[in-house]
Amino acid sequence: MKVLVIGSGGREHAVCWKFAQSSKVEKVFCAPGNGGIAKVAECINIGVSDFEKLAAFVKDNKIELTFVGPEVPLSEGIVDYFENLGLKIVGPSKDAAQLEASKTYSKQFMNKYGVATAKYESFDNVAAALKYLETWEENKKVVVKADGLAAGKGVYMCNGRADAQNAVKQIMSDKVLGSEAGVRVVIEEFINGQELSYLIWTDGVSYSMMPASQDHKRINDNDEGLNTGGMGAYAPAPLGTQELNKKVETEIIQKVIKGIQGEKLSYKGVLYVGVIMNGDVPYVLEFNCRFGDPETQAVLPLLETDITDICLALLDKKLSGIKIEWKKEFAVCVVLASGGYPGNFKKGFEIKGLGNVTDKNTIVFHSGTTCNPSPLAGEGLAKQEGEGLPCKFFTAGGRVLGVTSFAGDIKSAIDKVYSQVKMISFENMHYRKDIAKKAL
Repeated sequence: MKVLVIGSGGREHAVCWKFAQSSKVEKVFCAPGNGGIAKVAECINIGVSDFEKLAAFVKDNKIELTFVGPEVPLSEGIVDYFENLGLKIVGPSKDAAQLEASKTYSKQFMNKYGVATAKYESFDNVAAALKYLETWEENKKVVVKADGLAAGKGVYMCNGRADAQNAVKQIMSDKVLGSEAGVRVVIEEFINGQELSYLIWTDGVSYSMMPASQDHKRINDNDEGLNTGGMGAYAPAPLGTQELNKKVETEIIQKVIKGIQGEKLSYKGVLYVGVIMNGDVPYVLEFNCRFGDPETQAVLPLLETDITDICLALLDKKLSGIKIEWKKEFAVCVVLASGGYPGNFKKGFEIKGLGNVTDKNTIVFHSGTTCNPSPLAGEGLAKQEGEGLPCKFFTAGGRVLGVTSFAGDIKSAIDKVYSQVKMISFENMHYRKDIAKKAL
């Protein structure tokens, strides 16, 4: 069969890479893709929100399965659009995607179905939000979140009232995250605990949990600096003990599935549950209605079962009939970012040393790269599939690459990934040196 993956980041590279391994898949397409994805899929220059062109491409090329990577097209209703045309697509409906697209909706959903989460208030008026914060203790920590989608950058960890009021103004008045994301804010209590990412496959009736992973959101070591889309991840996280995983399953995931059924939501895809430990009680921080990035780059390399079989089972609501197997190994992903990210950064720097990463248990996933065919051979060149010319890679985003290594124990995986990271370079390259150190 032919498969189309929608998106252009490291997450989509990992998904394309996994589909390319399937004996059932003849060809993988990716729209729009990126420089590295071109090595495992044919990249098509169609935007993720151009539903009409995407659907026409699927029909013209007789593509049997479409997989949606990013949140924006899901929130805009791409699944509904495709299904109305009789096209098979993996992902939640527009209504179900509100679990991610609106922090207020997700909070109301959690309260309705008894899922533990931080206490909160929601505001669509700047003055009302600022007035509420006047009641907040001057130096008490508080979390301010943009209600809408903000590419992983919509959460402000504030060190008191003034800091929180400034965050509200930035989101709602200055629209630093865009006009849609800043229509409403959620202000919630700060919980000081370790975080875990739980990804699950679900067809809306049954579910299957993936190995628990841990993301590193802050730009700098020791979880310091600004929030990002994610600077690295590892799986399985030792914090996710058998006992805790069972507690998350019964106290969160089963209640969420019951809620999806209770609200009559159509959900056939991946659900991400961000969990924080409040003492020994797991609380939900947020939902994502798709694979997390970079958690996917740490989790998917551990998947033994054919991803195509899983997707077909999701579409047929037969997930309970498939046993999903995972490698008994650990994977660590380190993100290489452009200097200045998540703020302003320059693009267009040549990426060198990719050809030196030859370890068979290491994969380099491309997040923000372009590939320029060149007749010149040299360092860091790769063949672009279907083209006879070598290709140079250049930086084209904030998060540029995700280097993932896996091994039989977490320390070996950490040592291996950092030895491979040292092979790669580009101007102003920045990465954290402490990914997965918590696991030790």
